[in-house]
Amino acid sequence: MEQGAARLVPPPPIMVVSRVLRGFAVVLLLALALAGPARAQGEGGPIPALATTNFDELSRAIERLALSGHPQALPIVEALRDGRLMFRQEDRAVFWRDPAGAMRDAATGEVAAGVAAGGLRPLRLNNRVRRAIDAAVGALSLSNADPRVRLAAAERVFRSRDPEAIPALDSQLARETDARIRRAMEAARAAAILASDRAEPEKVAAVSVIAARGDLDARGLLAGLTGASPVVADAAAAAVAAIDRRQAMVRIVQDVYYGISLGSVLLLAAIGLAVTFGTMGVINMAHGEMVMLGAYTTFVVQEAIRNHAPHLFDWSLAFAVPLAFLVSALAGAIVERTIIRFLYGRPLETLLATFGLSLVLQQAVRTIFGPNNREVGNPSWMSGAFEIADITITWNRLWIIVFAAVVLFGLMLVLRRTAFGLAMRAVTQNRRMAASMGIRTPWVDCATFALGSGVAGLAGVALSQIDNVSPNLGQSYIIDSFMVVVFGGVGNLWGTLVAAMTLGVVNKLLEPVAGAVLGKIVVLVLLVLFIQRKPRGLFPLKGRAVEN
Repeated sequence: MEQGAARLVPPPPIMVVSRVLRGFAVVLLLALALAGPARAQGEGGPIPALATTNFDELSRAIERLALSGHPQALPIVEALRDGRLMFRQEDRAVFWRDPAGAMRDAATGEVAAGVAAGGLRPLRLNNRVRRAIDAAVGALSLSNADPRVRLAAAERVFRSRDPEAIPALDSQLARETDARIRRAMEAARAAAILASDRAEPEKVAAVSVIAARGDLDARGLLAGLTGASPVVADAAAAAVAAIDRRQAMVRIVQDVYYGISLGSVLLLAAIGLAVTFGTMGVINMAHGEMVMLGAYTTFVVQEAIRNHAPHLFDWSLAFAVPLAFLVSALAGAIVERTIIRFLYGRPLETLLATFGLSLVLQQAVRTIFGPNNREVGNPSWMSGAFEIADITITWNRLWIIVFAAVVLFGLMLVLRRTAFGLAMRAVTQNRRMAASMGIRTPWVDCATFALGSGVAGLAGVALSQIDNVSPNLGQSYIIDSFMVVVFGGVGNLWGTLVAAMTLGVVNKLLEPVAGAVLGKIVVLVLLVLFIQRKPRGLFPLKGRAVEN
C-alpha cells in the first residue's frame, strides 16, 4: 500500500523562495501601477500623459486634457499643434515655448527658470494626433470665457463641418446665454450634422437651421452638398433659392444705403450752389474749387496736429470744420467783390469768368501743395464698419449723412430765423422791391456768395474723408451739383435735398444693371426729359420776379 500510494514530496526551499518573490513582485508592480497615475494626477493631472512618443497614447492624453478642465489646456494643445510642446524624459515634465521664446511649465503656465529647449524632447504628430488636436481646440474654444473666442470657434466649426465637434457644441449650447453666439453654434452644429452619418430627418432640420442664417457662406455650404439623399437635396435646393431671394433684397437695401450716402455727398456739394445760383443767378463754375479749398484746409489742420499735438488727432475735424468754412467763405467774398459783381445779369459771362477762375485756383493749389494726392486720415470714430442684418454700414459714410443733415437744417435755420435770411429771401423773390425797402442788395449778394462758398468748404471737409484730396477734387462734383440744383428747383433747399437723394439712389440702383458710366448717362437722359416737362424743377420758387 505504501508502495502504490503517491508520496507528497515537499518542494525544495529554493522553489518556495522563488514563488514568494514572484508574488511580491506582482503585488509591487500593481501597487506602482495604481500609485503612478494617482501621483501623476496629483502633480500635474493629465499633463504628464502627454510625455510619450506613442501616437495612440498621445491622442488619448489630448482627449483627457480637453475634458479635464485644466486652466492651461488650450495653450498646451495649441503649443502641441504648433510644434512648441516638449517634455523631459527623466521626470516626464512637460513644457511649452511661448511666442517670446521663454519655456513655460505646462502644469502651471509659469516661466520655467533654468529650462532650455536643447535638453527637451519635442512631441511629434501624425494625422490621428492632429485630428485629436483639432477636436480639442474646438471643444476648448467653444467653452472659453471670452465671447469673441467662442464666436470664432463656432465660425471655425461651421466652415470645417467637423462631426467630432457635435458633442462639444451640444455641451456648450446647454449653457450658452449670448443669443448671437448661440445662433452661430446652432448653425455650426447643423453644418457638422450635414457632414455626419446622422438620420435623414435630422439632416433636413439642419438644412432649415443653416437656411435661417441666410448669408453667402450658408448658401455655399448648401449649394455644395454632394451625395445627399433626394429629400435632403430638395430641402437644400429650396433653402438656396430662399437665400438667393433674401440676398437680392439685402443687395437692394445696401444699394439704397449707398445711394443715400452718395446723395448726402451731392447735397453737401450742391447746397451752397443752390444758395448762390438761386439768389443771384450766377453760374459759378468755380464752386468745385471752394469745395477743394475746404478739403485742403482739412489737410493743413491735420498736418499741424500730427506735427505738434498728435494726441488731438481725433479732434482734427472739430478744428477743420469752422476753419474750412471761414477760408472758403472769405475766398467767395473776394471773388464776388472783385469779379462777380461786375457781371450780374450776364450769366454766360459769369460762366466763362468763373471757369477761368477755377483753372487759376487749381494751378495755385498745385503750386503750393503739389499735383499729387494728399493724405487726410479718418479719426478713430469714423473708421471701420458694422453690420445690421448683413448690411454693411461704414462709419465714415454714416457720419457724412449725419453731417449733411446738420448742415442742411443749420442753413435752413439761418435763412428762416435770422434778419440776414429774411433779406436774402426778399432779394431772391423780388430784387427791385427789396432794394426799394432799404435792403442793401449788393452786400446781400456778397454775404450770400460767401455763405454758399463757406458751405462748399464744409462739403470739402466731408469729401476729404472718403475721396482723394487733389487739385481736381471739385471738378468731380460740379456737374452733379448743377444737376441736383436744376432738378430740385433753383434756390429751394428742400428741392435740393429731394433731388440729391433721388439722384444718388437712382445712380446706385442702376450701377449693378447698366454699369457706372451708362447709369450716369441714363440718369442724365431722364433728367433732361424731366426738365422738358418741368423747366423750374421739382419745387420752383414763387414770387413776382420769378413769375415774370
